[in-house]
Amino acid sequence: MNRAIFLDRDGVINRALVRDGHPFSPSSVGEFEWVKGIQDVAGELYSAGFWLFCVTNQPDVGRGLQDVTVVEALHKMVKDEIPVEKIYACYHDGVSDCSCRKPKPGLILQAVTDFEIDLKESWLVGDRWKDIDAGNAAGCQTVFLDYRYDESLRSSPDHVITDIRELPGLILHTLIQ
Repeated sequence: MNRAIFLDRDGVINRALVRDGHPFSPSSVGEFEWVKGIQDVAGELYSAGFWLFCVTNQPDVGRGLQDVTVVEALHKMVKDEIPVEKIYACYHDGVSDCSCRKPKPGLILQAVTDFEIDLKESWLVGDRWKDIDAGNAAGCQTVFLDYRYDESLRSSPDHVITDIRELPGLILHTLIQ
């Protein structure tokens, strides 16, 4: 069984665009900006033996507000820069009842099936309540990257950080104990 780290995309890998206290996805390649330090963080965790995955809701595709080719171009940028095994994306709009849209754990569970992941040895990192709920439902350790958005968590994360560069120290220190 393999250890994994599941990274949300917007807010963890790339900066989320914040309007009125709420995060949004970049709508173009030009709006895409890396979270400071994510490439080094991903490299360090990959070198420590973790498989990295991106799990992301992209509902604007389902709503017809975002072209899937733009999302795929952003995902190619991610895969070119950090060692992710696979990007799992839900394009549903939140109205349809799918199993893949976070806060449901479907994206994580699909990776478990595809790559023989041990959830007890795995982590989810996210910046919104839906991420934390999905990680908790899947049964992995959860890390909330707190940007102080104008929304509340609905379940408690196992850990809270305010800078992605804190992540390797947190995870590797936890493994030593």
